[in-house]
Amino acid sequence: MRSKALTTLVLSLLALSLLPAAASAALPGDFWGVVANQAPEAEQARTLKEGGVESLRVPINWAAIQSSPGAEPDWSSVDPFVRSAAESGISVLPFFVGPPAWAVAYEGVGGARAPVSLPVQTAAQRSAWRELLRLAVFRYGPGGSFWAENPLVPAHPIRVWQIWNEENYKYFAARPNPAQYGKLVVESFRDLRSADPAARMVLGGLFIQPKGGNVKPGGGRTKRAYFAADFLERMYKSTPGVRGKFVAIALHPYSKYYGRLTGEIEEVRAALKTSHDPGRALWLTELGWSSGSPSAANGHNQFEKGVQGQARELTGAFKLLTAKAAAWHIKRVYWFSFTDEPGSCNFCDGSGLFKQGFVAKPAWSSYKRFAR
Repeated sequence: MRSKALTTLVLSLLALSLLPAAASAALPGDFWGVVANQAPEAEQARTLKEGGVESLRVPINWAAIQSSPGAEPDWSSVDPFVRSAAESGISVLPFFVGPPAWAVAYEGVGGARAPVSLPVQTAAQRSAWRELLRLAVFRYGPGGSFWAENPLVPAHPIRVWQIWNEENYKYFAARPNPAQYGKLVVESFRDLRSADPAARMVLGGLFIQPKGGNVKPGGGRTKRAYFAADFLERMYKSTPGVRGKFVAIALHPYSKYYGRLTGEIEEVRAALKTSHDPGRALWLTELGWSSGSPSAANGHNQFEKGVQGQARELTGAFKLLTAKAAAWHIKRVYWFSFTDEPGSCNFCDGSGLFKQGFVAKPAWSSYKRFAR
């Protein structure tokens, strides 16, 4: 009897030890990512890879690439990201952002400046946007010039592209417009496929519940924000052909606490069901909290949790998202960001898994426990 009991105990412990591995194996490839606000150095990229990072989300800033109409593209702001990722075996998810002032007019919003429209209003805008997308594919896609110019870099052609960033919020679209964005998606799909017939597309990351997003402006004022669920429903209604043009909807579920993610994501899933697209995949292309300490000096920023609090929110969020990945159709999760970037946003100075000097925070240890 004692031998049988011992055997049962050993088998039970073995089964328990296999649970995390089984759960990890059930997640799709490239599930774990980070947003790169600067190009990682070679050693940093290797550290990320060893820690379980599978995908790097990087910006393609249109204004930095083409300073004037018809100018030869300058890819020096993008090449270092692609190089370090390829050399370390990490995939790249690029997102297009930052149209130049010669292509799209800007206006001031809340102390910042944002484009007044998306590049679909005029024939000149459409032509310039089409050229940008095609040039990007010819640079980094299959047989692209980047790979030809760098034969010692392992070729990992980019096949998936993200169109815009937080198109439902005033900082990236001064006058958010679901119908206009739907048109951009349809036309961008056509442009990308003309350069790479197998290219795929992801929607720009929607800020899930921005301030004022559920309020109707009065007095003829312009609406500056939409909740993600509302924006999506309006996009589907206004653009019937948009449904088949993208492989995933991207969300940025920034919340005061990870416990709020359930209600926010389920609201989006309900909107997709209403829009007759219930099985659509979700990619969380930004998610994070800051290690900064909330104080009166910074207005008690709700995203600043302190060093240990940042790790606690990451752990809670990742436990929830891995448990709900199948039910919510979550295919990727990107932490914002891999390193701190002081001054770029109201919590970016502490949002990184690493602080300045590439010094790991407790949140990095927590990240590795899930991703590895």
